[in-house]
Amino acid sequence: MDEKESIVGETVVIKGHVVDSTTVALDEPLPKNARDIDVVVHLDGPAEDQLQAMIDFLSSLPPGTRTKEDIDRQIEEDRNTWRD
Repeated sequence: MDEKESIVGETVVIKGHVVDSTTVALDEPLPKNARDIDVVVHLDGPAEDQLQAMIDFLSSLPPGTRTKEDIDRQIEEDRNTWRD
């Protein structure tokens, strides 16, 4: 069995682009022994104006009042509850 091949076969990633809501065009042909495909869709992130609105909101909040020591103490307490 080939080093890259498993019991279910090798996986190959082929880039492509969306033509319309039900059509994808591949940038290179499928291998001759292609059996099944899965399509992974990369979605656009939030629009620029949504990001700016979030930044504006966060900027409008008052600064925190906790000290570094207080935060470090809480982290240490939390870590002490973890199992080894």
